[in-house]
Amino acid sequence: MTLTPSPTRSLPDMSIYERRESKVRSYARAMPRLFTRAQGVWMYDENGGRYLDFLSGCSTLNYGHNHPLLKQALIDYITADGITHGLDLHTQAKGEFLTALETLILKPRGLNYRAMFTGPTGTNAVEAALKLARKITGREKVIAFTNGFHGMTLGALACTGNEGKRGGAGVPLNHVSHEPYDGYYGPDVNTADLLEQRLSDPSSGLDKPAAIILETLQGEGGLNVASPEWLRQIADIAKRHGALLIVDDIQAGCGRTGGFFSFEEAGLKPDIVTLAKSLSGMGLPFALTLFSPELDQWSPGEHNGTFRGNNHAFVTATAALTHFWSSDAFEKDVARRGDYLAKRLDAMAAEHDLDTRGRGMMRGLDMKTAAAARRVTKAAFERGLIIETSGAHDEIVKVLAPLTIDDDVLVVGLDIVEACVRLALAPPFVVAAD
Repeated sequence: MTLTPSPTRSLPDMSIYERRESKVRSYARAMPRLFTRAQGVWMYDENGGRYLDFLSGCSTLNYGHNHPLLKQALIDYITADGITHGLDLHTQAKGEFLTALETLILKPRGLNYRAMFTGPTGTNAVEAALKLARKITGREKVIAFTNGFHGMTLGALACTGNEGKRGGAGVPLNHVSHEPYDGYYGPDVNTADLLEQRLSDPSSGLDKPAAIILETLQGEGGLNVASPEWLRQIADIAKRHGALLIVDDIQAGCGRTGGFFSFEEAGLKPDIVTLAKSLSGMGLPFALTLFSPELDQWSPGEHNGTFRGNNHAFVTATAALTHFWSSDAFEKDVARRGDYLAKRLDAMAAEHDLDTRGRGMMRGLDMKTAAAARRVTKAAFERGLIIETSGAHDEIVKVLAPLTIDDDVLVVGLDIVEACVRLALAPPFVVAAD
């Protein structure tokens, strides 16, 4: 029997959070419940309410909550007194992860990367990538793109387009030029050509960059998808002008778009790749910067972080790679679910004259306005579906269901989305005057 959401109607006691937690919190405002446990695609609150999770920790839980195989691997490791914190010491857990990464991910894709364990979050991986690119090239400028999101620390934030996020920096965010992403000026303007023209013109005012950083599918920016042709052209531009190509695969990687890396479809081999979010498989903090061996010019300790040796994350990451990526079966399954998701969203868009965005299992519906998108997500939560928005104006209803979701449960969730879209766009009910 297929489970359906069963949300709680009563609000929890939130006084401790109001009293002691910063106002910076965001998701909790839209989802005011006290969650106590989670398994698979389901989250439960203190009163036993059941919620279907179409947020997945913003693509941190591609394999769902507490996947039993990953959980058991971690339990076994902890029970055996495995090392928890190891700085950058050689540990068995790290060695097994590197072996799995090499054997199951890199070699089958013809990729030869060194792995740099940074601090525990994606923005740490981006900071390391930017620093390395500047060190290698001796240049300062980085080219990023409109609607890009790369993190909240100063270097990564400088590469981020969103005005609201940039406004929190408190200092100027320099040394980055934000160029138009694929499709920014519509389908008739090739923005890669514009970039080439600017870089080739010594009077354009655009300095030669250390790196070009991009997402192949912009997560927070509104699920904008770059075409394979545009990506390949940007890669050629980077090479021609002596810049390194950085692909930020933190949200779109680890299977979210089908392949393990989002750039596989375009046939790219970026100089540097950043990973985080679902890399650990269980939501444990883990970030990685991958780069070509010839770029490994760090001095010992030149860039480090106290929690770069999260061995618990190594254990669950290894289990995830071994279980899901030992063959192409999982990848094919994700592609099949992605096709179904696209079909359902396309039908909703056609019914209401809307547009869809995204690729694979990272798709959404352009509601045109933030107000309409908020009506959808609010109505969905009232029905027990956790789903959020993205885009420059928060106008995109963004579906990030776990990649492991059962087909019948995916149908249940999309049925809720469909009903909430109709409700959000229904004409207001007016009571006639007597």
